[in-house]
Amino acid sequence: MVAAVLPVGAQEKRSGYDDAGPQVRAMQDDDLANPAFLWVQQGAALWARREGAAGKSCADCHGAVEMMRGVAARYPAHDPARGRVVNLEQRVNQCRTERQGAALLPPEGDAMLGITALVGLQSRGLPVAVDVSGPASVHAARGEDFFRLRQGQLNLSCAQCHDQLAGQALAGSRIPQGHATGYPIYRLEWQGMGSLFRRLRACLVGVRAEPLGRDDALLGDLELYLAARAAGLAVETPGVRP
Repeated sequence: MVAAVLPVGAQEKRSGYDDAGPQVRAMQDDDLANPAFLWVQQGAALWARREGAAGKSCADCHGAVEMMRGVAARYPAHDPARGRVVNLEQRVNQCRTERQGAALLPPEGDAMLGITALVGLQSRGLPVAVDVSGPASVHAARGEDFFRLRQGQLNLSCAQCHDQLAGQALAGSRIPQGHATGYPIYRLEWQGMGSLFRRLRACLVGVRAEPLGRDDALLGDLELYLAARAAGLAVETPGVRP
């Protein structure tokens, strides 16, 4: 039976996990069956490896990775020094260049997906709780404007699918509310891991709109709004989706 078409704010928030089939949910629930843990293992190796001109590892500054519990639940975050929103990937690369003197990690490379999956795993089960007070509120508002903006040749907004039509069927699958609680995520469609940017780009291309650039400040604003919209839902990283 198709769910009632109501804005997300008027109904219980649902993770994409809740709309996935039983086999996909079982895969996410079992760490030994969840393919994303192949990337988590790579992230653990990178956490301990000393790199760059400083010869430091992530562990040298932060200690055991378990000390990162709660971090992913608070990202993305407004960075006062930069005057923009930064996500976890950008913070990792900032640490690499400024603290380790190491090269940037490619955004969709296995190393970046692994280290962000590892850090995200430490917050699994905690509620998403980004800060949208003060200067961050302006960025979250810009992100919401983009979420509600009709665009592309199909003249669709994110809100039309993930608020107004959430719960209805599209091509045999239920339209989710679009909460980004499990990224980086393993998608069966991709047969691999991917970042939230990859998913957002695919959505924009799907409505035949101009996709945002990875370094576009508006992307950070949108990611912040999506996290605020998902507030209270549990972090699932690393998630699995169809």
